Amino acid sequence: MANLPDTTSDIAKVPVSVIVLTKDEERNIGICLDSLAWADDVIVFDSHSTDRTVEIATEKGATVVARKFDNFAAHKNWAIDNLDLRHNWIFFVDADERGTPLLAEETRQIVTDPASRNGYYVAGENWLWGKPMRAIYPNFNLRLIRRGKGRYEDRIVHEHMVIEGPAGYLKNHLVHMDDKGIERWYDRHNNYSSMEAVEAWRLLNAHEKESSITARITARGPERRRALKQFAYRYLPARPIWQFLYLYIVKRGILDGRRGFRYCVLKMFYEYQVSLKIEELNDPDSPMSEKYRHLLNR
Repeated sequence: MANLPDTTSDIAKVPVSVIVLTKDEERNIGICLDSLAWADDVIVFDSHSTDRTVEIATEKGATVVARKFDNFAAHKNWAIDNLDLRHNWIFFVDADERGTPLLAEETRQIVTDPASRNGYYVAGENWLWGKPMRAIYPNFNLRLIRRGKGRYEDRIVHEHMVIEGPAGYLKNHLVHMDDKGIERWYDRHNNYSSMEAVEAWRLLNAHEKESSITARITARGPERRRALKQFAYRYLPARPIWQFLYLYIVKRGILDGRRGFRYCVLKMFYEYQVSLKIEELNDPDSPMSEKYRHLLNR
């Protein structure tokens, strides 16, 4: 595990409201909250955890609010609309992510500058099997937003924040350290692949709503990823194999050695799951179609 520098408590807190999303995160939440000690307002937005997540968060002094999870976009937009936030800037953080002093200081500069943009992309430094992964870095996501100037697009998984005006990019990153093990990884990505299959099926069958994210291959971050994803679903045969080659060669997963190979294989299998589930959704009488019918035709 990375040795993150302690954030000192003798300086003024950063005037930002941090929303930490949780569901059975007792292995991560304590370390996460310790790494966010620089934030003046920290709210743990919990999806009715059954472990010690809420207990640990309360002991750390965080405000805890619970809501039944429905989908990622709706859940996060509810938080924006309904949480009692202390500040005009919101920073979304997952429980398996860590803030750093450098990120804290850069955030302070942004939120105290009236000329700042309405939102900022933050890179994620992803750690797997004890070391950071080249194949995933920098993985930009729009996490820091001015209150009232942004919402998540209507997508049930892999949703992106949409803001008023152009976004900026922070120089410093969040450290993503998933400490829940391979079994939990499989469980989580089984759910993700089902939701992604629903979104892909809607795209392929022209049922999708107009996206708020512009798909542009020449852009950075989510816009480029969206363009690649749409091209792959529509035109690319053997998509799981191409996903492996893209991560292993283009994104330099090969430089991560055995860890890189493992990760790229796992992502290839994830894409294969999505492909199989899309095929099942083509049968209106299949278990997948019955389960997600309310989303397929909305």
